Amino acid sequence: MKKISIAIDGFSSCGKSTMAKELARAISYIYVDTGAMYRVVTLAALRAGVMVDGEIDEEKLRECVNNLNINLDADAKVYLNGEDVESEIRGLEVSNWVSKVSAIGFVREKLLDIQRELGASKGVVMDGRDIGSVVLPDAELKIFVTADADVRAKRRYDELLRKGATATYQEVLDNIKMRDYNDLNRKVSPLVQSPDALLLDNSYMSIEEQNAWLLDKVNKVCNQL
Repeated sequence: MKKISIAIDGFSSCGKSTMAKELARAISYIYVDTGAMYRVVTLAALRAGVMVDGEIDEEKLRECVNNLNINLDADAKVYLNGEDVESEIRGLEVSNWVSKVSAIGFVREKLLDIQRELGASKGVVMDGRDIGSVVLPDAELKIFVTADADVRAKRRYDELLRKGATATYQEVLDNIKMRDYNDLNRKVSPLVQSPDALLLDNSYMSIEEQNAWLLDKVNKVCNQL
């Protein structure tokens, strides 16, 4: 069966990364977590002291970005200059800054080149905010994921509790609403649903229902080629 490119976009904490990873595993595709890439850049910026008095020093950020080495392993885990930072990039501090960092043009340009190179060979599932609209505009299957903000906050809060974090539910909800606003209103590659993307509202879907829905859409597209 001919391989295709699958673009999954949508709001934060909709479980895009998990669904994309499981879908890629089910159909033996490569999974690329672009959101993790932006989180790695954000973590590097925080470590470098780029954020000053609640603002981003873009000159320092550019220098930081130019010196970054971002790699993915066979399990799609992202490394910062060879360091496994998976747990750190999922923390609330990175979450509070990642939308602002990812809105900066030269940050997106650097990662866009990496992402397009990864997607060029087909047989890839890639998730993020602008995959269908910017990164892989010719993807054969595009999916836009949404869910109620309260549902997403509960999922994220439970995840943080399992990892031993101390954030409150209200902090998580406020963070999600802030990220939604930033993602929708940024000047560079704002979050949009591509006209040819299928809408998936997974607010009240089980994992099994979601996986079945995704596989059905993949099979329909592949059978039409």
